[in-house]
Amino acid sequence: QVQLVESGGGLVQAGGSLRLACTASGTISGINAMGWYRQAPGNQRELIATITARGTTNTADSMKGRFIISRDNVNNTMYLQMNSLTPEDTAVYLCYANVRRLNGLRYDYWGQGTQVTVSS
Repeated sequence: QVQLVESGGGLVQAGGSLRLACTASGTISGINAMGWYRQAPGNQRELIATITARGTTNTADSMKGRFIISRDNVNNTMYLQMNSLTPEDTAVYLCYANVRRLNGLRYDYWGQGTQVTVSS
């Protein structure tokens, strides 16, 4: 009914850049907060950044200035621009959205994730 699909992952050299996208589809009345998370093998899910429907962002201190979150409400799409990538950034990157359904209730949804691999 609601799907979040990430795209843009892949293999990149250290120091390179990558731009991820997350597009929401389905029976959606509106999307409230969205966020990017990542999970490396054996690690817990880590918050990267969040963005409200109005565009207010909150980025983890360790990634400020390097990772930039944005969203396009017309297309229900969120982006993550990643710069100066290092092998430590290798992880599955996950899209989160708090979605307002047609019944007026809000639910949390997650995408399947997109793999980002940074080689040294």
